[in-house]
Formats: sequence, C-alpha cells, structure tokens
Amino acid sequence: MFELDVDLPAELVPLSWLIGVWEGSGVVAYKVGDEVREHEFGQRVAFSHDGTPHLQYSCTAWLLPETDAAASDDDVAPHPRHLFSEIGYWRLSRPLVDADDGPAMLPGTAAPIFRTADAVETLRNGRGAFDIEVMLVQPGGVSELYLGEINGPRIDLATDAVLRSGTAKDYAAATRLYGLVDDHLLWAWDIAALGQDLRTHASGRLGRVE
Repeated sequence: MFELDVDLPAELVPLSWLIGVWEGSGVVAYKVGDEVREHEFGQRVAFSHDGTPHLQYSCTAWLLPETDAAASDDDVAPHPRHLFSEIGYWRLSRPLVDADDGPAMLPGTAAPIFRTADAVETLRNGRGAFDIEVMLVQPGGVSELYLGEINGPRIDLATDAVLRSGTAKDYAAATRLYGLVDDHLLWAWDIAALGQDLRTHASGRLGRVE
C-alpha cells in the first residue's frame, strides 16, 4: 500500500501517487504507410524526489523475446533487447520566483511560498485541476516539453515544444495520458512522427513494485 512521505514537499502532493517504481508491459501499434509496426514490450518506470518541488523520472523499455523480429531461433542472450529509454522532470506549473533556485546554480533569495497544502491549493486552475510541466529527454536526440494538468488520478499532457538534434529521426508532436486504475498505472502515448499526423502509438499497464 502506498504511504505518503512525510518529507514530501507540499507542491508534490498532487503528484504523490506517481512516486515509486512501476513495472509491466505494453504494446506498440503504429501505422507507417501501409505497414503496421506492432510489438509487445516490457517496461520499468520510476518516479522519485530529492526534497525539491519536482519529481525525477526515468523509463526503460525492452522488446519481449517473442516479438523481437531481430532475434534468431538460436538467440539465447541473457538480457532482452533494449527498445527505449528517457529521463526527465515533472512539476506543478507556476512562475518561478525569488524563493526558487536558479537560473543555473544561483540559490533562491527568499522564503519558499508554497510550503503548505493551503498555499498549493491556490494553484488550482479553473477546472479544479493543477497545471503541470513535464520535460523529457531521449537518447536519440529528442527533447520534449509537455504542458497539461493533473486532476486526481488522471494526467493529460501535450507537447508544447519538441527539440530534435540534426541526427534525430523525424518526430514532431505527442500527447500522453496517465491514469491510476485499480492500483495500476495505465498510460497511452500518441505521436506525430515519420511525416505523419498525430496518431496512436503505444500504451501500457504497470504495477507498483514494492
């Protein structure tokens, strides 16, 4: 059973149900031209915090052996084939003020404002949810800034900006949906990539690892 960390910054309480390590599986089914590229994968996601008002995030996914087309019948490798990874930060969206650290390594110069639940409640938007910002980086040269909101056990995100290196594959936009359902983390990811409009890409179901 999930227990709230007593040292958790007040700003992270709306995101607290994400904290921990999650493992499970999912499926990719993405149409490219007339071909549907489909496979199953395993996944491990971790959310943690270091006492500052943001969550640290990491994700690793691997092809399940029965769906790895590159594997031969004689393949007896001890580890499954790596498929995807990303790291990033999640936080409530609000203007940073003198109390916040930065830019770069400059320390804050005032007392923190959002130290209590009542103060954090003032950040709710007109729909009663909290606006959030999520910054993600993938090793293939793609960085994403997502804007969205968290409303109880549901998170909706859409890219506000996508930065690609000159060597990255075409990737233009994305949306992500997360939900806590029956103590499982369910998610879905739509992408606009390889010259195509936004369309269904991947989804998964993860259980918390104690």
